[in-house]
Amino acid sequence: MRHGEFLARGARLYGLSSDSPSQNAAVMEKLALTFPILSDENREAAITPLGFADEDDPRQISRPGVAIIDPMGQIIHRSEGRDYADRPDEDDLLAALDELGLEPVTQPEPAIGTAAPGEKAISLEAIPHYLRGARFATLALRRRHREISDAFKDDTKAYIQMVDRYLAAIAAAQDRKG
Repeated sequence: MRHGEFLARGARLYGLSSDSPSQNAAVMEKLALTFPILSDENREAAITPLGFADEDDPRQISRPGVAIIDPMGQIIHRSEGRDYADRPDEDDLLAALDELGLEPVTQPEPAIGTAAPGEKAISLEAIPHYLRGARFATLALRRRHREISDAFKDDTKAYIQMVDRYLAAIAAAQDRKG
């Protein structure tokens, strides 16, 4: 987790989820996050206003996204994932923050409430196995469909890079947990 790099660029981090506060607490605890996850269960406080509500998903979840909001409350950077696994590269976000030239900030450790994982929550130990399976399947599909467009090749390459970043983040979370 590169939380310190974001703080050095003047950004405090907050996750946002339509999950319950207890489910968010479970995620924070599992991943040993150094920033809070805010709950927007009805998606009205921030998810919909920021344009991340997925109106086509019957689970009433949000699409993954990032909004960088400047000190005046203006959105200066916004990115949105195509699906639940699509997250922006931290380097791109840090570059957007560099353009602001903000002073470094601090952020207190989040208080973690009562944790109650959702019924489909995956354990920290199982996540790397899942991710390696996703990586392997993506490579297999890429090899099966070599004749498909460059866009497909680029997309699978980007997906594999994202999985590799996830694996590194999970290893860091395991290290933080000791």
